[in-house]
This record gives sequence, C-alpha cells and structure tokens, in this order.
Amino acid sequence: MPFDAGEPQSHVMDAVVMGTEDDARWAAVVARDRAADGTFVYAVRTTGVYCRPSCASRLARRENVEFHRGASEAERAGFRACRRCRPGEASPAERQAARIAEICRVLDDADREHDLDALAASAGMSRFHFQRVFKSITGVTPKAYARARRAERVRSELARGASVTSAMYAAGFRSSGRFYEHSDAMLGMVPSAFREGARSLTIRFAIGACSLGAILVAATDVGVCSILLGDDPDALAAELQERFPHATFEAGEREFDAWVARVVGLVEAPRVGLDLPLDVRGTAFQQRVWAALRAIPVGTTASYADVARAIGMPDAARAVAGACAANPLAVAIPCHRVVRRDGELSGYRWGVERKRELLRRES
Repeated sequence: MPFDAGEPQSHVMDAVVMGTEDDARWAAVVARDRAADGTFVYAVRTTGVYCRPSCASRLARRENVEFHRGASEAERAGFRACRRCRPGEASPAERQAARIAEICRVLDDADREHDLDALAASAGMSRFHFQRVFKSITGVTPKAYARARRAERVRSELARGASVTSAMYAAGFRSSGRFYEHSDAMLGMVPSAFREGARSLTIRFAIGACSLGAILVAATDVGVCSILLGDDPDALAAELQERFPHATFEAGEREFDAWVARVVGLVEAPRVGLDLPLDVRGTAFQQRVWAALRAIPVGTTASYADVARAIGMPDAARAVAGACAANPLAVAIPCHRVVRRDGELSGYRWGVERKRELLRRES
C-alpha cells in the first residue's frame, strides 16, 4: 500500500515497504496498521484463517502466525479468508483509490468545469469527505487538480501554435474574462507571450558551489523555477537555457544572493525545508507526482510504486519515474526520497551518490 500523501508515514510501514523481516510485519499486525493492508496477509495455523494486517479480530499468538505475500498464496497454503476483514477483496482504501482514479480520468478528459457536488456524488461520498479523500490520495484538492489539467491543455495548445482563443476553448473556458483571470497563474505570463516561446520571460540566476558540487538557482517573478546540481557550471547554465530557450537571463542582484544562500542551506541540511516561493511548471501528471513527493516525510523513503498508488494510478510506476527525472527543483521537490521497491537506490537526475548523501543527511 502507498504512504498516505496527507499523513506522516509510520516507522512500521517504512520497514514493510523496504522489504524487511517478519518481525516488522508482526509489529504491523499488533498495531493493526491499515497502511500495511495490501502488502501482505497473515495466517493463523490453529484456525486455518488468514487476515489482512488491520483485522480487528482477537490477536493470535505469535508462534501460530505465518505471513504470505497475498491472498492467493495463503489459499494455496490451505488457509481460508477471514469473514470479518475479507482479505481476498479490495480494502476500503483500495476501493477509494480506484474511485478517485476514475474521477481523475473524468477531469483529464473534461472540456468543461465540473461541479464538485456532482463529482462527490459519482464517487459515492459527501462533498467534505470527497475533498478530504481526494487530497489524501493525490496530494492536491479536486479544484487544484482540475486547474493543473486545464493549464496543461492551454500550454499544449499554445505550444503547437493554436490561437489564444482556440487554446482557451480547448481547455474548457467559456469566457475570456475567466480565462485571463487565471492565465498568469497557469502560464507564468500572458498567453500571447507563452505562445511566442516565453520571449518576454525574465529569469534571474546564479551559479555557486555547495558540498555536492556546482549549484544553479534560477527564479522568475513568481518564484524559484530551477535548482540544478552538477559538476560543470557551464553545463548547468546550458541546461537552464535549453529549458527556457527564448527567455531573457539576468545575473541575480544582491538580494538574490540571499535566495541562493537559503537554497544552498537546504542542500546542506535538507531537513530544514525551504520557505521560498516556487514557480513549478509541469504537466498535470507531473504536478500530481511532485505534490506527492513533497508529502513524503523527511527521513523516510517510498518506492515508485508507492507514489503511483498515492496519486491513484497504481500502474503508473514507470511514469512516476519519468516525472521524478523531469523534476526541475532538486531537493525542494524531494525526488531523492524515492527508491526501488527493494530499498536500493536507483537513478537520480543529479547522480546516485548525491542521492545517497541527501538521504544520509536527512536521516
């Protein structure tokens, strides 16, 4: 099961996700940890019954318990499903995640605004409960998700040369007033400037040094838009220019040095967090992944599959890895906290050794 994007991840589940021993699984059973549901089942030899970890049935004696990867394995071993927790069926959390994933698909395909009450009703929830569950699974509110999806449509239409009016209607806006009211937040500039390739965008940047090598910090008028790490300062500058090919670049002034110092401080001590405004630009899917990454508690890790489940798309682990690789804000969006299912470190845009060191500093 994934970590809950809205709640701290338990130490018990840290152990389970990282593929630890049976004593960690037993600790989850004793705690009736709902976050462990779906990661394994436990079977009781004296009763011949297997349960999910959170089952409220009377706790069995440890020496009578064995663990299995799932229901099918337990049944092949001769155990039958508990009638109380029904471990062979989808858990309530899994059913909720499936419903939220379906709502996300509705919002992905929509060419119009959706009424929140209608979405909640289609998910079989009250308005308040729907908003809470949606945010816990995706990391953002339904309104924020829909806004990000529409922004993606606008960017896509303008990037392929469509007129501003065509892009407006393709994204589901039915009035120019409402569209222009949100255009700066969606694009970081007026639509006509975006259509021209961000020619009017001004980016301040500075390149310095930190304990992990060279660091580039760049910002628009909205906030920090890039934090890049590497060995070659010139390569970092070229990467920034490639991302914003038509922008105007300026060296950061004296007050910008304070921003750079705070970013360097984040790299040196990632536990402290960053309290600067961010200008995060990405597709709706990337925004969902990046929001989920920022919800992983400091000092813990999650697998790509965990993040995929957290955003309601359990089959999208590979796409999650792609979103991590596209992360423009090193450390501020903590993609270094995502590891393989077995706990081993996998690829990192700025080098696996840097990833290892960041995790060491957080722990």
